[in-house]
Amino acid sequence: MEILKIVGGVPLKGTVKASGAKNAITKMLVASLISDKRCTFHNVPNITEVEVTVELCKEIGAHIEWDRTEKTLQIITKELKTTYIPQRFSGSNRIPILMIGALLGRTEEDIVVPTVGGCNIGKRPITFHIDALRKLGAEVEYRDMKKDGAYFAHAHKGLQGCILELPYPSVGATENCILAACRAKGTTVIKNAAIECEIMDLILFLQKLGVNIYVDVNRTICIHETKNFYEVEHTVISDRIEAASIGMAAIATKGKVFVEGARQENMITFLNKLREIGGGFKVFEQGIEFYYAGPLKGGIHIETDVHPGFMTDWQQPFVVLLTQAEGTSIIHETVYENRFGYTQTIKEMGADIECFTQCLGGRLCRFAAQNFAHSVVVKGPTPLKAKAVAVPDLRAGFAYVMAALISEGESTLSNLHYLDRGYESLEEKLSSLGAHIERTYTEEPALV
Repeated sequence: MEILKIVGGVPLKGTVKASGAKNAITKMLVASLISDKRCTFHNVPNITEVEVTVELCKEIGAHIEWDRTEKTLQIITKELKTTYIPQRFSGSNRIPILMIGALLGRTEEDIVVPTVGGCNIGKRPITFHIDALRKLGAEVEYRDMKKDGAYFAHAHKGLQGCILELPYPSVGATENCILAACRAKGTTVIKNAAIECEIMDLILFLQKLGVNIYVDVNRTICIHETKNFYEVEHTVISDRIEAASIGMAAIATKGKVFVEGARQENMITFLNKLREIGGGFKVFEQGIEFYYAGPLKGGIHIETDVHPGFMTDWQQPFVVLLTQAEGTSIIHETVYENRFGYTQTIKEMGADIECFTQCLGGRLCRFAAQNFAHSVVVKGPTPLKAKAVAVPDLRAGFAYVMAALISEGESTLSNLHYLDRGYESLEEKLSSLGAHIERTYTEEPALV
C-alpha cells in the first residue's frame, strides 16, 4: 500500500506552478466527441481523473495522443465504434453521464453509460440531467444490470432546442445540457445555469469548435444548432482549487509561496475571505504570491455556494486554516450535505471543531431541517498533532495533507488514489517548497 509520510512544522517557501484544471479538461475531452475534428489541448494535468476520461473516450472510438511531459493532448473521433460504456467504468468518476449529452446528437444508436461515481460527499442526483435531456427530445431510462445499473438513452427523432430551466445551477447538468444542445435543432436556452469559470472555459472551447454559444444575463446560456465544426487548439485554464489549496498551506505553515498561473479573476471570493482573516497575498501578471503576514484572526462567516460564491472545494483547507486563526468562525455548506465528515479526523489531531445540523448562515439552504451536519464552528488557534489517517475523498485529502504540514511529528496518509485523482505530482511540488514529504510503501493494512 502506498502512503505519504509528512513531517510537519516546516514553512513552505518557493515557487510552484498550478496545473491545468481537472474540472475543465475532463469535460472538454467529452465535448470534443460531438465533432469529428482534431482538438489539441495544452496544460493538461497528468492525473488519474484525466486518465480515466481518456480511457472512456478511447472506448467509443477516439484516437488520442498524450504527451505527459509537454502536457499536450490531441484527440480526434472520426467515427464511433460503440456507444456502450462498459460496467468497469461504473463509479469511476462523474464523467460517463456527460457522454449522453455529447453523443445524443451524433448517433441514433442507444447510448449506454454506467452509474455515476466520484467522491462520497453527498448525493449528486442526475435527475436534473435526465429531465433536461428528455425535454430536448431524448429518451432516457435507468435499467438494472448484473452488478450495477446503467442509463440507456437515444434520440431517434433528433433533438429539438427549447427553453430549459434548471431547479439548481448544477455544474454537471449545465454541461450535459450544453453538449446536447450543440446538435439540437434551433436554439436552446438554459436558465439558472451554472457559470463556473470551468464552464466558461468549456464555452470558449466550443466556440472555437464552431458552436454559436454565449452567456446572457441572469445565469442564462444560449446555444444554436451547429452543423459545421473546425479543428481546435486550446489551453486549459489553471486549477483554482489547487492554487488556493497551496496558497492556504503556505500561510498555515507561516511561509511564502508564489503560485504561477493562479488567476485573480477566478478566485475573487476566496481572496476576499483570505484577506479577512489576515492572510497575505499579492497579485502579479504571472500568478499570485501567498504569504504569512502575521497572526491570523478568525471571527468570520462563510457560506459555500455556486460560482461566483465561495467554492465548496475551498472549504476543507480553509477549515484547517481557521484552526490556526484566533477566534471563532462559522462555515455553512450549502452545496453538498455530507462534506464535513473529514472534520472528525482534524478534531482528533487537536482542532476545536463542532458540526451542526442547523443552517448557520444568513439564509436557509436546501438541507435545512433535514438532519445533515452541514455547518461547522471552528475555534482557534489550536496546535495540531500528527496522526495516521485514511483519505476519504479528494478535497478532504488535501485538508489532511495541510493539517499534517502544520502538525507536530510525522503523519501518514493512505488511500492516495483520491489525491491522485485531482492533484498532479503533489509530493514533488510540496517537496520543492521545502516540505518533508515522501511517498513510500508499507505492508500495514489500510485504515478504514
